[in-house]
Amino acid sequence: MIELRTPAEIEQMRPAGRFVAETLETLKQEVKVGMNLLDIDRRAHDMIRRAGAESCYIDYHPSFGAMPFGKVICTSINDAVLHGLPFDYNLRDGDLVTFDFAVAVDGWVADSAVSFVVGSPRDEDLKLIETTEKALEAGIAAARVGGRVGDISAAIAEVSHAAGHTINTDFGGHGVGREMHGDPHIPNDGRAGRGFPLKPGLVVAIEPWLLQTTDELYTDKDGWTLRSGDGSRGAHSEHTIAITEDGPIILTDRSHL
Repeated sequence: MIELRTPAEIEQMRPAGRFVAETLETLKQEVKVGMNLLDIDRRAHDMIRRAGAESCYIDYHPSFGAMPFGKVICTSINDAVLHGLPFDYNLRDGDLVTFDFAVAVDGWVADSAVSFVVGSPRDEDLKLIETTEKALEAGIAAARVGGRVGDISAAIAEVSHAAGHTINTDFGGHGVGREMHGDPHIPNDGRAGRGFPLKPGLVVAIEPWLLQTTDELYTDKDGWTLRSGDGSRGAHSEHTIAITEDGPIILTDRSHL
């Protein structure tokens, strides 16, 4: 079921968005070569406890997960692009890291993801990250009253295809509210003018993700982490936004931090 939020409810969602944004920015600044993924998860867990927030991941067990996730932040490294389950791994120079983080504050959820490189970056990794960020910007710009979900999908796809990427539509954006994942589904490719109408009060997570040379995924033996079919690297950018008469509001905006 697709739910629309009142202006007052959107205001109530701002603390969750702000906390998610601040946590991701803090972790991005703190993470260095040599840090262990389990220590990063513990750091995120401590920040959640201190804020009185609630993890959306730790007990999360959808049909595509082998068991409850059991951690509080997705850490996808190099050829992993989605649902990265933290494990005993020390980050190496040049690793491409994606953090995907969702929490509830006072019952309202926010969800966001960021990709970056620790240590010395490869040019192709920086280009991949930049493409996902530009695709996200395009998707947000298309999220306007009077449009349709397909407008968001088409805007993301235009940027992605222009950079030479094929697109997997198995996983994409989604509604956000009292739960982390709701309707409508927002694929990262689609036709403008199609799909659910974009109305004031619709709150969604828009999340383009790309792999360098494929659109095929497989599930790691951990039962959660999704990796590229050919070993190429992946990047993922995501924001939770609210659609209003005055344009989209980015609830997880990190640009001011």
